[in-house]
Amino acid sequence: MSVILAIDQGTTGTTIAVMNTRGALIGSINYEFQQIYPQPGWVEHDPEAIWASVLKGIRAVFRKGLCKPADVACIGITNQRETTLLWERRNGKPLGNAIVWQCRRTARFCEGLRKKGLEPMVKERTGLVLDPYFSASKFRWLLNHIDGARGRARRGEIAAGTIDAYLLARLTGGRVHGTDVSNASRTSLMNLRTLDWDPELLKVFNVPRSILPDILPSSGNLGKTLGVPGLPDGVPITGIAGDQQSALFGQAGFDKGAAKCTFGTGSFILMNTGHDSMHSDAGLLSTVAWQLPGQTAPVYALEGGAFICGAAVQWLRDELGIIKNAPDIEALAASVPDTGGVEFVPALSGLGAPYWDPEARGVISGLTRGASAAHLARATLEAMALQNVDILRIMEGEVGGRMRDLKVDGGAASNNLLMQMQADFLGRDITRPKVTETTVAGACFLAGLGAGIWRDTDALRRVWRAEKTFSSRLGSGPRRRRLLAWQGAVQRARSAG
Repeated sequence: MSVILAIDQGTTGTTIAVMNTRGALIGSINYEFQQIYPQPGWVEHDPEAIWASVLKGIRAVFRKGLCKPADVACIGITNQRETTLLWERRNGKPLGNAIVWQCRRTARFCEGLRKKGLEPMVKERTGLVLDPYFSASKFRWLLNHIDGARGRARRGEIAAGTIDAYLLARLTGGRVHGTDVSNASRTSLMNLRTLDWDPELLKVFNVPRSILPDILPSSGNLGKTLGVPGLPDGVPITGIAGDQQSALFGQAGFDKGAAKCTFGTGSFILMNTGHDSMHSDAGLLSTVAWQLPGQTAPVYALEGGAFICGAAVQWLRDELGIIKNAPDIEALAASVPDTGGVEFVPALSGLGAPYWDPEARGVISGLTRGASAAHLARATLEAMALQNVDILRIMEGEVGGRMRDLKVDGGAASNNLLMQMQADFLGRDITRPKVTETTVAGACFLAGLGAGIWRDTDALRRVWRAEKTFSSRLGSGPRRRRLLAWQGAVQRARSAG
């Protein structure tokens, strides 16, 4: 039996999954790791804990009999994207904790660049806004705050990258220092036209080219395993993509205009724009979706993301204690017919697209004596759907067309109440696939293409299947009133910063 092994390295945990050569997921195993909050607004991960979760997952896959080490034909990697770290080239040892994409510690620096008038240049070259979300300012912070880092960088002793680059280095015994083009496009350092690190942007952010990885296609011969506990040497690594791009690929979103929304820690919406890089003036991002073998030009996408989605449910569980397990929120929210006037804007790490307001703060409003945990739970689910409507309406305006349907995935996509809310507030059909682990599917599809298991994307179209479609049950009048109330709550959150 030949299988594809996927490493899905996410914000809160790592999933190791196995797909057969017919495109069916055999099984997956997830291990969470600690979230580190050194001070308000700061978020870190221990890279060694991430690597340990990868190795633990690989061992568990083999121990549970999902496949044997000798069965692994190739490996695909998908990852949390903008999270940034430095490590020693000689042994892969991290120089410190990774700065997570959610972290806001570089907000003041980014604001300083904005006041200097640099944002138009950054956006024109990278498709991204000036925000601490992206990797460039994180690289700068690490180089400035880790003792001796800049000197060691000049001596060629350290490497830098996003999580995909770190995993690729560890998997190949340090032989490959590379990142795929989709992840590179999220750093604010890669030029969308040249697909290379931009010299002027490197100067702006004071990041030396020497520490950055080579930029590789998303599929093809990217490296081979060496010295990985539990895996044979020489297993080809043939697919890499950032998690949201991987999800679009896993949703078979190969055609221009195809769109998906992933409900994860945050919610992320991508629309395929073909080989054209579209620049948005309305708070959306232009990014590279993927580059396949033989493609001279990559496929681009428009993206809008909300920083907090499933993380809001985790907050209700871990900090407020109103639910014991994340799936419990559906029954609790369904126990009341509406929110009772309660609004929750989950700006717990600022607001992402289309507002890009790092100073916004989470706000719960409309409380009365009769407000209950159920009303807050329902307001949380509604907020998760409503913030996506903000993005999707702008996205439709940018591309100049009405979306036929939206494909959904991620953990919260299994919540039927939330999916119905999304259809109601958006006024579009919502289609959920049979395989909701589409980040994993995308990594496997990319790896399979790179290894020659599938010849082209047409072969992959036949693998994807829909499971359920949700259609709107809400009239245009009630929808309009609900959106107006939500906008009022968003303004309160922005004023609270």
